[in-house]
Parts: sequence; C-alpha cells; structure tokens
Amino acid sequence: MPRAKNASFATPSTHQSAATAGTTSVAVIGAGMSGVTCARTLAQAGYSVTLFDKSRGVGGRMSTRQSAFGNFDHGTQYFTVRDPRFTQALATTPAAAKRWSANTVRVLDDTGHVLSTNNRTSDSHWVGAPGMNGLLKAWASPLADNSIAGSQVHLQSRVTLLNKQEGQWTLNIEVSDGEHTSTAQASGFDQVVLAIPSDQAQTLLRDSALMPTWQTQLGDVVVDPCWTLMLAYPKASQPGLAHLGPQWNVARSTHHRISWMARESSKPGRTSIERWTVQANPEWSREHINDAPERVVAKLIKAFAEVTGIRVEPGHAVAHRWLYAQTRTPLGSSHLFDKRQGLGLCGDWCLGNRVENAFVSGLELALDMVQPTKAVSPAKAVKAKKPAKPATS
Repeated sequence: MPRAKNASFATPSTHQSAATAGTTSVAVIGAGMSGVTCARTLAQAGYSVTLFDKSRGVGGRMSTRQSAFGNFDHGTQYFTVRDPRFTQALATTPAAAKRWSANTVRVLDDTGHVLSTNNRTSDSHWVGAPGMNGLLKAWASPLADNSIAGSQVHLQSRVTLLNKQEGQWTLNIEVSDGEHTSTAQASGFDQVVLAIPSDQAQTLLRDSALMPTWQTQLGDVVVDPCWTLMLAYPKASQPGLAHLGPQWNVARSTHHRISWMARESSKPGRTSIERWTVQANPEWSREHINDAPERVVAKLIKAFAEVTGIRVEPGHAVAHRWLYAQTRTPLGSSHLFDKRQGLGLCGDWCLGNRVENAFVSGLELALDMVQPTKAVSPAKAVKAKKPAKPATS
C-alpha cells in the first residue's frame, strides 16, 4: 500500500469546488473494517472520500504487530463469513484473505486439560494475508494511491473536534509524525462518518456539542477491554524440533486470566518461528486495565505456562492493551445516520463483536447515504485494483 499522507490536508477551496461540481465530499474517521468498507463503498459510488485514522496504518483491531521474530495478529484472531455480501467482497481480493485450518478449537481448563473439543463447523476460519491487516491494506490501497479519483488517506491524524457551518463540516486534527504533534484543520466536507469505538464517538460528539440523543444511545453500548500478550521462542526453531509445547495450534481456556491462545506460525503465509498470541479474558483485563505492561507480561506468561506447559524463557514478550476489544452490549442497529446533519456512525459495536458485523455496519451506512440517487454493489464497492507485483470473530 502506498504511503498515505499524514500532514498535508486539502484546503477548503478544494472541497468546495468538488461540491460545486456535484461531487459529495465525505470525511470518514477511522480506518478499521467498518470505516474502510464505508469509505470504499462511497468512493465507488462517486463520492470524494477522505479517510482519517490516528494510527500509523489502516486496520484498527485487524492489526498486525511486527517484531524481529515475525509478525503477530495481536487484535482480531480470525473471522468467519456468513453474509453473502461479505463473501462477494472477499472474492475481489483473494490474495488478501486465506482460510486458516483452525476449525477444531480445544477448550482447556486451568492446567491445560481438554474439557471439550469444538467440532468442525460450516464456518471456515479466515485470516488476513500476509498478516491480519493485509485485507484492509488491500481494500484501502486505491483510496491512498488515488486509483479512485478524489480519495485520500491521512494517517497519524486524530480528529478532536467537529464543527458545521453553512452546510460544511470542519475537522480539528492532531497530526503526529511519531515524535512531534501539531494541529491542523480539514474543511469543506458535506458529510462526516464516525467509524470509531463507541466511547470515542460519544466523546467526540460531546466535545463537539452534537447529537445529544446519539450520545445517550452510545452510553448504553458496552465494549470490554483486552490485554494481549505476544510471545516468541526463536530457539524452538531448530533442526529436528517441529515446534515447542502442545500439539494443538489454537485453544480457548477457562483459566482465570487467559481465554485464548494461538500459534501464529500455524496461520497461512506466516514465518515458522514459534510465536504465540495470548489474550486475557474480559474480567481479568478490566480488573488490570491500568497495570503496567511489564506486570501484565509477567502474570500472563505465568498463566500461559500453567495451561501449555511451556516454561522456557521467551525471546520476545510484549503486551498490548486494547481498551475497546469485544462488544458485550451492542447498539442494536447496523448504523446511525442523520441525513439533515450529514452525520453517520458505524462499527462492529452496532451489531456485535464479529469482523463481519463491522463490514455490514460500514456497508449499510454507505448504502443508506447514497440511496436512492445512486447504487453500488457490495462486491464492486470494495474491488481493489490488481497490484503489478505481489504487494474474533
């Protein structure tokens, strides 16, 4: 994916001239599954779309963390596909999503004994390729490289305030280069989409003195946090030693600290160095939400050893805290859209905690925004150009 812009914003006159020419200009805030899906669908329908995200790359919780020992899918572990529109969309970029042979998932007790084995189901487990973020990188690429005319992507850009005057939206933005932060504005937008966690959307609306009814609705949404541990055992990758520890590659656990463990090297297209992603359960994560990462690493390594029997010192151990990881109480509708204000909200938290929920939310918001004047198919909405070279849930 070409490097997206992170400092230079289009001037108001640029957006105003686009609007005068009959093109609706939309700012989409958040580059996770729902935001990228919404942005691609709108762009394919002829809208001028600018995608903003506070992170260094697209993906949201479908992120991939790089390390000297290989990558970790430290957020979303896999996704399933049930909605035919999601199936159509995935078919447009077949190299960016692969089936993972982890349909048989063991459930273990505190000491690693198998309590049950989930039988294979009709739901295949899918992962992004070459990492979990590969899917959204492929879908967002035409927005960033201007393959879809009028589209832009701005990373490391956190939107802090929304203001609407004379029918046009202005965004106040904190822009980071990794070391320094500056402020900027982007203006001239006809519509704005918030594709961010519900708590962050509620805060942005409150700070902007917008949509009090929506603020109340968002207050009813509950999303649990999650501590994730990333472990690498490079010494296990030796001749004659296939892997370290258990024969299984993925398991859920009833342990009081951890609920999920996955061997990263078992996923398609990953490197062979022994790596594990371990996710704490929601209760433990809430209780230890403000713990220092070093303390979390020590506690989760101990729990991991108790369940798997792997007691050797890892060569790499890093924890990541997700403040908004798994929806417990969803909004109950696929999205919110106020046509008069030109403001919409989407995210997995609207419907549940699956990746497909985020896709459906972003797609249905976009279709609501473009109807009835324009139409676009789900597959066409996310169809990415073919690169010249190979470029939970």
